[in-house]
Amino acid sequence: MSSAVLVHGLYHRPEHFIRVVEGLRSAGVDVVAPVLHRGSLAADTAAVQAAVDQMADPPLVLGHSYGGSVITGLRRVGRLVYLAAFVPDAGESAAGLGGASSQLKSAIEPQHDGSTCLDPSRAVDALYADCPEHLAAWAVGLLRAQAAGCGRGVPERQSWKHGPSTYVVCTKDRAIDPALQRAMAARCDSVREWQTGHSPFVGRPELVIDLALELLDAPDTPGWEDRGLTATH
Repeated sequence: MSSAVLVHGLYHRPEHFIRVVEGLRSAGVDVVAPVLHRGSLAADTAAVQAAVDQMADPPLVLGHSYGGSVITGLRRVGRLVYLAAFVPDAGESAAGLGGASSQLKSAIEPQHDGSTCLDPSRAVDALYADCPEHLAAWAVGLLRAQAAGCGRGVPERQSWKHGPSTYVVCTKDRAIDPALQRAMAARCDSVREWQTGHSPFVGRPELVIDLALELLDAPDTPGWEDRGLTATH
């Protein structure tokens, strides 16, 4: 593998990954970060699948938080990386697995059109508490409104059952309980633990870059569909 796709979570934008994208590109990796916010999990998954399909080879695909639900439904993936992310099984959604912590829920502000936003001051504490102040302020400034219902979406398939997967538990996470992360990590082939909050791509991008490069340098692993497996699960 020499390519990667980075999938952001709810309220976030591809720009939140900018330091990771720059680091991977400087190492010669073909990397993209698609825009989600398409209105549903199915639409978000289709947008990321389109990016995956444009890669010459099955890429490494990293999903953060809700992005884990998105990458779970993909085909033609070289390796899945779940970063403090949801790993749904058949019939499960991010919300059904436990969803956001009470701390993050307290930051959610309903809007008149049915969407929600995050209160900036509370978002810092839940998402970026361990990040340098200027980076936390930058990250909060990028947050956008989120359409309702995406977190309740159920992936049509569970690609972690059919190919290699790595889970990164963020042990100081205030948005998704680390205990829940460890339970979901048991579904993956390998597990790492980082002493970070929910968003290491903001405060510790080198951790994400180094992990991606390590996994990209591992022996090539074909996407699960290339090994004759079906997409029925």
